[in-house]
Amino acid sequence: MYDALYARQSIEKKDSISVESQLEYCRYETHGDACITYTDKGFSGKDTHRPGFEKMMQDIRLGNIKRVIVYKLDRISRSILDFANMMETFQKYHVEFVSSTEKFDTSTPIGRAMLNICIVFAQLERETIQKRVADAYYARCRRGFYMGGRIPYGYRLTSTVIDNVRTSMYEEVLEESEQLKLIYSLYADTDNSLGDIVRYLHEHRIQNLRGADWNTARISEMLRNPIYVKADIDVYRFFQSQGVNIYNPADDFTGHNACYFYKNASSAAGEIVLAPHKGFISSRVWLACRARCLHNRQSAKTCKPKNSWLAGKVKCGNCGYALTIRKAKTKWERYFVCSRSGNHGHCKGAGCTVYADVLEEYMIGAIKEKLSEFSVLREDLSSCTAAVSEEQRNMHRKIRLTQIEEEIEVLLSKVSETSGVLMKYIDQKVFALDTERKALLEEIAAANATDTENRTKQITNHITAWETLPFEGRQAVADTLIKVIRIADGSMEIIWNI
Repeated sequence: MYDALYARQSIEKKDSISVESQLEYCRYETHGDACITYTDKGFSGKDTHRPGFEKMMQDIRLGNIKRVIVYKLDRISRSILDFANMMETFQKYHVEFVSSTEKFDTSTPIGRAMLNICIVFAQLERETIQKRVADAYYARCRRGFYMGGRIPYGYRLTSTVIDNVRTSMYEEVLEESEQLKLIYSLYADTDNSLGDIVRYLHEHRIQNLRGADWNTARISEMLRNPIYVKADIDVYRFFQSQGVNIYNPADDFTGHNACYFYKNASSAAGEIVLAPHKGFISSRVWLACRARCLHNRQSAKTCKPKNSWLAGKVKCGNCGYALTIRKAKTKWERYFVCSRSGNHGHCKGAGCTVYADVLEEYMIGAIKEKLSEFSVLREDLSSCTAAVSEEQRNMHRKIRLTQIEEEIEVLLSKVSETSGVLMKYIDQKVFALDTERKALLEEIAAANATDTENRTKQITNHITAWETLPFEGRQAVADTLIKVIRIADGSMEIIWNI
């Protein structure tokens, strides 16, 4: 039978004693007798799932060990339950326990009591360290420091300085972010499911630039991640409605920075912190996608968007199913076909060949004609600076509205503890805040009423520069103006959004 020398070190640090040094202390207790060593490097004492420890316990059960010697009690365990089970095994196999720096006489009741007291404090120390590390982690998170982990698709790491501390932040990768913008725009259209998006990417040979395969689970994760959103007050109010703990005040949500989302024990719904990097998905599109993810509303319609800015808008007038793009095998022609027509003859189709180029050219003319109906468009339009300024003013109104609602909530929570004199001042303050709140609501409603006009102005500028407009820009025009195009038996019906 041998003496067993056990040593453990969770992390190698300058101020911690190494495994080798621990074993040197333990060898002194053997007085030159034969011994065998068991070590665990890089393992915590919170449990007994350690290879060296498990091998030692196995040898004890085989009857090969007479004594277990450690440098210090907390090297072998920091858990009361694990230590009690270990000591029960020691007693069963008549194994002595020795701490080279802490003298315990386990043959007496006092010695055993002192041993148990020490292990209680060892567990307390472990839990205190855990709490301190967790607090430090969340403190760094809230300051916007990079905390490691997988770099999200669409970003790369770049160096930065936050609060005089060198750290890293995300920087947009244009090639990847363009793919994400396309994915978001497709899913914002309720006609498209996650499966439709995967098929679209595969059919158009849009490859994941990091070598992975596109799949619905990965795309769903991207669509839920606030790391991409231009976080404005609408995003703030969304997370507020979800019960998420929001670290930054409402007036910091200006639509510039993106967000970090953390799981936090203090909030079951998690915590949102503004990130130092810029978002590239608009809050309107991100919230539309997030709403679909939350409610798990997979569209029953089969809309398979192809290489046309009219994708998702063209429907069969006979069955109501989407017309999807096909390419001729011998030519570069694209044409629309009913997605149900090949399904065991359930639909005879649109009744004619609908060439994509012809339909797109016709719809450009129809859009121009539709826009000409608005008298406001015949006026001289100034630059988009005025529209941007109005949008900023409306954003400030929403921020102030949120602040007022939070102030009113705080004041109302103090009503039960307030004396009669203070109650009078609270009433006056709440009345003033509520008056301001109503005025802001009217201003926001008026600003929203002009939103269609402003968007139409923007579309007019798009139409002027149509030939240089990217695919996503043309799709945005179609999404804004066109609700649906129905084609059947040589006739076409256009239903507009305006």
